[in-house]
Amino acid sequence: MTATRGPAAAGDGARRDTVATVVGQWQAVRPDLDTGPMEIIGRVNRCAALLQQAEDAPLRRAGLSRPEFDLLGALRRTGHELTPGDLARETFSSGAAVTKRLKQLTERGLVERRGDTRDRRVAHLRLTDAGRDLVDAVLPEQLAYERAVLSALDRDRQGELAGLLGELLSRLEGHMRTVRA
Repeated sequence: MTATRGPAAAGDGARRDTVATVVGQWQAVRPDLDTGPMEIIGRVNRCAALLQQAEDAPLRRAGLSRPEFDLLGALRRTGHELTPGDLARETFSSGAAVTKRLKQLTERGLVERRGDTRDRRVAHLRLTDAGRDLVDAVLPEQLAYERAVLSALDRDRQGELAGLLGELLSRLEGHMRTVRA
């Protein structure tokens, strides 16, 4: 029995990337396996790793990490105060990571915290004027940087990729909710 080859199997005229090499190696030693899923998941993971290594130049110039910017961005785009728990959900981060980042952002004067009048254990967070100004200044630069990263694909291909990734993400998020329930 021969394996079914995935959507972008080696030899189909597509450029070879590191995942194609890995898939080819697996097919050489285990031709009985369908490596199609590896061709997608491996490429998504590799793209994510490379994008993280690039460290988002505009963010770096502003002295921010991507996770810090994500917290600031969540506060900016929602337009209201959030609790640390809200921020953890908005940014897909652990509570401990959010707490650590919030401490740094508060010390830098970008975020301020207000205690809850009914429950002293709860903090409400909002951007300071400096935090809002920083997000508003960095976001257009960051979007231009991301646009440049994606420029290898024309707009139609970007739209197609966004749609496919959105469909996959929606299904994964729905699947994960049912697994946790």
